[in-house]
Amino acid sequence: MSGPDPEAHGARMSMSGEMSYGDYLGLDSVLTAQHPLSDAHDEMLFIIQHQTSELWMKLALHELSAARRLIAQDELQPSFKLLARVARIMEQLNSAWDVLRTMTPSDYTLFRTALGQSSGFQSWQYRLIEFAAGNRNPAMLKPHTHRADITALLHAELARPSLYDEALRALARAGLAVPAAVLERDVRQPWRLDHGVTDAWAAVYRAPDAHWPLYNLAEKLVDFEDYFRRWRFNHVTTVERIIGLKRGTGGTGGVSYLKRMLEVELFPELWQVRTEL
Repeated sequence: MSGPDPEAHGARMSMSGEMSYGDYLGLDSVLTAQHPLSDAHDEMLFIIQHQTSELWMKLALHELSAARRLIAQDELQPSFKLLARVARIMEQLNSAWDVLRTMTPSDYTLFRTALGQSSGFQSWQYRLIEFAAGNRNPAMLKPHTHRADITALLHAELARPSLYDEALRALARAGLAVPAAVLERDVRQPWRLDHGVTDAWAAVYRAPDAHWPLYNLAEKLVDFEDYFRRWRFNHVTTVERIIGLKRGTGGTGGVSYLKRMLEVELFPELWQVRTEL
């Protein structure tokens, strides 16, 4: 049985001279951006999984930038929607590992040499997400020094307050006792856990009704990091499932390096405060 005739329901069937769905989305460029370097069937899976992940990261950066700007303006309520969206983006990125895990070690070995020295470790958008959130390690600029434009983007990100910096400034403007050294710190440097910051968040959590917007902000940040941690964990298990303990293509220790990254916290005081309450 055939379905309804779209034209009979008003659908435009001739797009000559009009902007089509494919035109609007630039699908000619997107769908021709896959260039496998081997004859291995699963290389297409590997390429598309990473390309789509980069697209989700681009959206995450778009939302994080807007959320940070709103928090800096004390417009906390509108920022919650954006932070919730970032958490859902991380959920999408997590789901991508489920598809990649259908590739076996035997499948991967058929095209691994085609990758050369390329590695997800070199994703500059992932680095921007970490820098934007607050995990700032200037040493991680080194994998991108071959691209002056990307290095400039990363330096520009390091020069501005992170999402977490802006959250702490919002705490201070609301009258919470955030240490002056934290508010005046060099935002380019790695974050160090500060017990005074933990105390400030504890004041919020002990009286959520009195600090409801800040309480919600804290939980939105924890939601984001929760999904981000799951992404990292799924990355580790996927890599171990496919290459075991072999060294990564980019020269890192592979699984051993990724496991160390599991210990890195974006917002450490928001996790520590749970023990303090």
